[in-house]
Amino acid sequence: MDSSRVGVLRGQFDLTWALFEYHLERLHPDDVLWEPAAHCWTVRRQADGRWVADWADTEPDPVPVPTIGWLSWHIGWWWEAAVAHARGRRPRDREDVTWPGDVPGAVAWLRTLRGSWLGVLDGLTEDGLDATAAFPWPEDAGRTVADMVAWVNAELMKNVAEIGQLRLLRAATTPTATGQ
Repeated sequence: MDSSRVGVLRGQFDLTWALFEYHLERLHPDDVLWEPAAHCWTVRRQADGRWVADWADTEPDPVPVPTIGWLSWHIGWWWEAAVAHARGRRPRDREDVTWPGDVPGAVAWLRTLRGSWLGVLDGLTEDGLDATAAFPWPEDAGRTVADMVAWVNAELMKNVAEIGQLRLLRAATTPTATGQ
């Protein structure tokens, strides 16, 4: 077992991803846009065919309940940004990151991002973890690459738990939910 910081962060990521795969493999098309409450954020198809996520620059109070579609878009958005920052590139603007439109497309997108992130993780060294990272914090926050990798793990864990809970809740409360 690799007890280095890189090894611990990679192990934590791998565990979180394994839990995510459990839910990704069981997602039903009706799961992703299911709205469990009246006050929801979701992804909406625009007239031009693009799927755009609900958003507010100031978080509403109460916070809307996200759909699985919104959560999968959210993961894709922040994860694309994290990969871009880790590779020294400028990330796309949030408004330019759209949801793929269906379960197979969303799952493929997330698995592709996993592959990109594994490339980032595989290139890390113990010394490299101490380099300055400006994502997801302001550039002058004094955060490190280790902080960014830990944040990605934590954010992914949180979003995976939310997706899993929504999927299970829908299956338990919707008599017609299949594939669960």
